[in-house]
Amino acid sequence: MTHDGDRLVTAEADGDDQAVEAALRPRSLDEFIGQERVREQLSLVLRAAKARGGTPDHVLLSGPPGLGKTTLSMIIAAEMGVPIRITSGPAIQHAGDLAAILSSLAEGEVLFLDEIHRMSRPAEEMLYMAMEDFRVDIIVGKGPGATAIPLELPPFTLVGATTRAGLLPPPLRDRFGFTGHMDFYAPAELERVLHRSARLLDVPIHEDGAAEIAGRSRGTPRIANRLLRRVRDYAQVRADGEVTREVAGLALDVYEVDKSGLDRLDRSVLRALVTLFGGGPVGLSTLAVAVGEETETVEEVAEPFLVRSGLLARTPRGRVATAAAWTHLGLVPPQNTASGQSGRTAQPGLFGDEGPSAGSGGGAANG
Repeated sequence: MTHDGDRLVTAEADGDDQAVEAALRPRSLDEFIGQERVREQLSLVLRAAKARGGTPDHVLLSGPPGLGKTTLSMIIAAEMGVPIRITSGPAIQHAGDLAAILSSLAEGEVLFLDEIHRMSRPAEEMLYMAMEDFRVDIIVGKGPGATAIPLELPPFTLVGATTRAGLLPPPLRDRFGFTGHMDFYAPAELERVLHRSARLLDVPIHEDGAAEIAGRSRGTPRIANRLLRRVRDYAQVRADGEVTREVAGLALDVYEVDKSGLDRLDRSVLRALVTLFGGGPVGLSTLAVAVGEETETVEEVAEPFLVRSGLLARTPRGRVATAAAWTHLGLVPPQNTASGQSGRTAQPGLFGDEGPSAGSGGGAANG
């Protein structure tokens, strides 16, 4: 079975990633690469807050993992010259957990709440009052004799991060003064990320070597930096230590990451869909059995990038391979296969619950 953490092209961070990212993270908005619109808007928010001598509005950052939400939260604190407290939604299961964190915040401090959509409902309701009035009510006792003791909080800035903005209830979304959506990176932006990371890691890299890695990085800085480290290893052991296009290509071929960023699991799903089921449509559970994986693995790990790349489509009748999928595997699409989807029974434009933009994706240089 394949686990997301075992894949070189997963956008989720493991322990090794987190250690390296700490050294690669930009320290200011000027150093941060990509996300031009979000950077510009956020810069205005922070500069205006400093000019007023107050705290910035609460900030919500949404988008796939690996694009830089955590890094931006740290930059917000650094730009304001205040400390940052980091926690996550799954770690806050009770209102008391949140109350303990909020009551210990210093004035102006930044509270970064990752995966905010996974916070428990009681804690979420407490957060409403804390964000709006800088106050929480501590419940003492139980039943009819319970009393609420108001606790005043110093002004602080909450930075929430989510990969599933649609799961946030409207009352919570409305309390954020600034919302920024993080988009996937263009190859040219990833090349800049790679050159910066290579300098920090002392890895000699050529322009064409950076371009080769960027093209296989799924638009995600965290993946780009992970691939850079694996290419560095290959260059040191089997080449002269310099990362050229040829060295990068050979290295990533060893790690089974092809020119489009697909790995073994991605290609197994496409190959089964095309060769065993004629391009589909086929049900998710049947497809998962065919590749020897759990249904959740295929749906949550492999499918999002395949859909976003236009290689696979979700239709009401099942998964369908597009003409691009046949071409990617070096096969000739059947004549009744449309450019968008397999043409037998597919209905163009009808996707499943996550749609064609579902992605996998905090970014190492911008993690």
